[in-house]
Parts: sequence; C-alpha cells; structure tokens
Amino acid sequence: MPNFDAARPIVSRHRHAALIVGAGAAGMNCAVHLYEFLREAGVENPEQRIAVLTRGVPLGASRMSGSDKQTYYKMGTSADTADSAADFARSLTAGGCAHEDLALIEGIGSLREFYHLVRAGVPFPHDSLGSYVGYKTDHDPYERATSAGPKTSRMMSECLQREVEARGIAVFDRQEVASLVAVGEGPAKRVAAVIAVDARALQQGELRVNVFQCANLILAAGGPGALYETTVYPEGQIGLHGLALAAGLAAENLTELQFGMASTKFRWNVSGTYMQAIPRIVSTDAEGNDPREFLADSFPTMSRLATATFLKGYQWPFDPQRVTDHQSSLIDVLVSQETRRGRRVFLDFRANPEGNDAIGRFAIEDLEPEALDYLAANAALQSRPIERLAHMNPPAIDIYTEHGIDLWNEPLEIAVCAQHNNGGLAVNRWWESSIPHTFVIGEMAGTHGVKRPGGSALNAGQVGGLRAAQYIARVHGAELPDEAFGGEAIAARLDALGRKWSQWFGHSAPRTGDDVLREIQHRMTAFGGPMRRRDAAACALADAVALVERLGSEGLRVEEPGRLPEAIQAEHLALASVAFLKAVVALLEQGAGSRGSFLVLDDDGRTIHPNALDDDGRPMRYRPENESLRESIVRVTADAQSPDGFRCETIPVRKLIRKSKAFEAAWRDYREAKIYEE
Repeated sequence: MPNFDAARPIVSRHRHAALIVGAGAAGMNCAVHLYEFLREAGVENPEQRIAVLTRGVPLGASRMSGSDKQTYYKMGTSADTADSAADFARSLTAGGCAHEDLALIEGIGSLREFYHLVRAGVPFPHDSLGSYVGYKTDHDPYERATSAGPKTSRMMSECLQREVEARGIAVFDRQEVASLVAVGEGPAKRVAAVIAVDARALQQGELRVNVFQCANLILAAGGPGALYETTVYPEGQIGLHGLALAAGLAAENLTELQFGMASTKFRWNVSGTYMQAIPRIVSTDAEGNDPREFLADSFPTMSRLATATFLKGYQWPFDPQRVTDHQSSLIDVLVSQETRRGRRVFLDFRANPEGNDAIGRFAIEDLEPEALDYLAANAALQSRPIERLAHMNPPAIDIYTEHGIDLWNEPLEIAVCAQHNNGGLAVNRWWESSIPHTFVIGEMAGTHGVKRPGGSALNAGQVGGLRAAQYIARVHGAELPDEAFGGEAIAARLDALGRKWSQWFGHSAPRTGDDVLREIQHRMTAFGGPMRRRDAAACALADAVALVERLGSEGLRVEEPGRLPEAIQAEHLALASVAFLKAVVALLEQGAGSRGSFLVLDDDGRTIHPNALDDDGRPMRYRPENESLRESIVRVTADAQSPDGFRCETIPVRKLIRKSKAFEAAWRDYREAKIYEE
C-alpha cells in the first residue's frame, strides 16, 4: 500500500504563455519556432514564457520508430525533377478525405522546414553539387522522398532537442497527463490548465501533481499506438486523444489508420530494402515448428510471388486496392490469416523463397522487369537475401543487431501491425483546434486523408509546429495567464482526481489498468483494425461503451504507487476507443467500402482469393471503395446527451479557392496582419 494520502497530493503550480505537451520532433520544433517568433516580436527572455511537458524525452514514435531508410517526404529537390506546392498538395489529397488548404500549406512550408532541419544538423544526404537527390516512396508520383537512414526521426528529435536546450526552454520530464481542464462555453471555451502526475516522484513513494496553467496549449503527444494489440508503435505510445476529446476538442478521420508488416520482437517496419531483398516468408506453429512457405499456395508463379514480395518495399502499407490479381497486399492478407490461426510468420533473409513444383523455383533472373531492373541498377543480384540487403542497406541490418537480432543467423518474426493514425484532432489552417488557443500538431493532428505518401507525416509535424508557433506569437501573444484563470475549475478537478485515485488505491475494483488495456487492445485489433465488418464493429462499440461505464462505477485497482500512470492511461484510452469505434461504425453505416488501409468484409462482396479465408473458413469477400465518400469527413465530438458519449457528423472536405494577389496587396496584408484573419 502507498504511504501517502491519494486524496491529497502535493500540488505545484506553474504558469506559461505556451505549453507544449510532447517532446518528439513536432513538439521540439514548435518550441524552437515559438522562441524565434517571440524574440522577433520583441519579447524579452522568451524562453521563460514557454515550456515542454512530456512523459519521457527519450520515448515516443519520433525517438523509437523507423524502417530500413526512414523517409522524410518533402517537395522535390532533385535538380532534374520539376515540382510545385500545388502538385505536392494534389499528392496528399489524391485518396480523398483531406482538406485542401492544409495540404497546400504543407507543400508551401515543406522546403522551409526541410532546410530548417538541415541547419539543425540532420544529415540528409546531398550530391557534390549540393542537390538533395530524392527517391520514390509509396503513393508518391515524384522523387520527393529523402532519408538520413533508419533513424531519421530520432535524429530530427535529437537535433531539435539540442536547439531547445540551447535556448534555455524548460522541459518537464516524466509527467503523466491526467486531465485537460476546460472552462467556458462556445467561442469563449479555453483549456485553462493541464494537470499531470510526477512519475519520478511516484517511484519514491510520493504523489506529486503539477498544475500547468497556460494561455496557449500545443498538443504534440503522438498517436494512440497503445490502442492496438498488434502494433509497431513503440511501447508506451499512448497519445492523449481521450483526454482531448473529453475536454471538447473535435476529431476527424479517426477511421483512417495505416497498417503494415513489421517485426514484433523489436518493433520496426519491414518496408523498403527489407522486402526488396526478397526474403523467404514462412510460418510455423506457436512453438516454432512445422515451417511452411504458405504464400506458395496462393500465387500462380514464383516470378509473381517474388516480384510481389519485392514490391512490398515501396507498396508497404496494406492497401485494399492491391489485394486482388496477386498484387502485393495479398501478402498482408495471407500473413494476417496465418497469425489469426495462431501461427507465427517470419522473414528469413538466409534463404531465397523455395517455391514448389506447381509455381516453380526461385531464380533472380525470372523476376518481373520492375524488380529485376531495380536490383540490377543497384548491383544487388547476390545469391541470398541477406547478401542483397547488406549490399543495398547495411544500416538496415545494424538496427536489428543493436536490439539483439542477428539477421545473418536467425529469422525475423513479423505481423501486420497498426503503424500510423492518419486522422486525429481537427485543426484549421493555423493548426488551431476547435477550442481557441489550443493547437494540435504531429500525429495527434488529423491532417491526413485516406492515403498519404510515406514520410509525409514527418513533414506535416514540422510545418504544423511552424504554423502554430507563428499564430501564437503574432496573434495570441506571450502574456502569462492570470493566476485566477480557471481557478475554480482546476480546484474542482484536483478534488475529483484525488477522490478517484483514493478509490483506486482502495483495492476494491476488480480490474487493474493492465487488465483494461488488454481488453481495449484486443477489441480494437479485432474490430477497428485492417479487417472490418459493420455488424461486428457495432457490437464492439457497445462493448467499449460498457467498459467506460464500468470504469466509472467500479473504478480501477492500483496496487502500488508506480502503477498509477498505467491506470490513468487505461481510463483515457478506453474513452478514445469509443470515439474511434464510433467513427468506424458511422462510416460503415454510410456504405463505405474498403479504402486506405482497411478492408470492409461483406458476404456479398468480391472474392479476394480462394485461399484468403475469413475466421469462419469461408473465402473472404470485400466491398470495394465507395468513392463518393472521398469528398466528406467523419467528425467526432464529445456529447453528454448521446448514449455512447459522442456525436458523429459528416462534414465536407474544405475546398481551396485561392485568389492570386498582386505583390503590393499581399505585402500590405502581411504588414497589417490580415493574413491571420483569412
């Protein structure tokens, strides 16, 4: 039992003009820009007005995730490839359900932010002339992609952290956010404070709570990876979606998550050269016995199977448009089927695919031209996959070696995993949320539509941070909140949290936070993952609502101080799961078909492949995309009057009507700050 009174924590209070929650690449970049804009505006000691709040500086997707050569997507910089911000925006909106103004802004700000990262020290490669030569990534019609290696986002975060530290901006580490305190109604509504538990103090047996009053709040806490059982998100990637929704922020496109194959022992995407090396793909029983090259039964020739494997490199996300006719995403379907059967799936770089008498044996010269020409151009025609991988991308092997996995001598276990949330909290063209003075950047912001080019999320996080910082500095200003701002609401929330935590430490509740988290993850993976059915999703939503209600009546059981953050996370993730499933059900009820990175299963739909079976052993059938829904977005908002606590509405995609201005007129609007009113 804890030796403190959970109902009366030790409370410390802080006031900031701008509080950034999240210390990844997006959050740190925003802090740097905010400092710069405030200094330009003549604010003395701007670092004293800004603070960064985080669960852990070395944690999060920016620091702990990546792939073979983690992609940063920007406007084209190759000397012989023409590009424009308008073309860039068209690539971002091509799949639908994306606001056109945000897409264009991300294109316009792309090179500004890319070169900001170069100046900060991120070692993006260039040639002897200084050209940052690119390559094509998924859903990319140009060679816009670049990379600093498998740890690109980590390098971004570390370089930007050094920039933050050099400016003396305070970083409050090891803080578990427990509540966003909102006050007021309608246009006057504000988030007055963030209440956080000091996790470091908990380890010492003390319950310390920090109250951060803020005039402006920037949420940059990443995606809700912990919602899923099968996920490539770093462990502990929680997000703050449930708390943000509870405070009144609206969300958009929560249906649009991205899934793809990734390793499970060490969480890492197996895209790019991992698949272009064409490893053997096998499944075993739960104990690692009975190895079987299961894909050989579902492809007509070894050439088609090996080429489809190669294509998974840059067609990496699961894509329902590529599941038929033996295309690359049929592999995802069959891998997912094996794991649902309780078998384990591995990439084995020690050997080529074997094939069988029916489809033939592997021979690299039999590859289809797209694959063979690529490997030949890269002099990667070695006899084994591991040799091809080592030749094309040695760091892709090194990253696994660092985590105790030797690809030269052991197979790599994989699964189809949740990888990125294209949706999130709704923002306007300055990345301000539906609550004034609260901004959302990085993966928490719902700026992506159904499909996005690989690596575009890193660009979006940088541009979003720039825009939020500029608006705060130029419009909202750097004044500290009044000490009385939100005072009564903050006191009431502290009292309510104290009573709840006291109940949790009473050992009466039947479940721990870990118990609740496992239930959420199982349900979201089964019903909000890459395979969805309307009726099943509706049942899952009802179960998720029932869980939230039980947590409200029964509470949670916290057996020691250090487990309090786990319980806090479970509670707001339970609420987030309701919102996500609510959006899924709403979209399916509109007649949505398969799109983005999920299949809508329908017994009256099209057959994927005779060997692709559903959980009842019948050939899997799916409903094709309903393209008429590309011009609309499902928006979710908390609603106390709704039985499940949320309201869904369908809003149109914002169309961009851009009027060209003469230079003098544009200059006048800039000088008079009219650009912030448009």
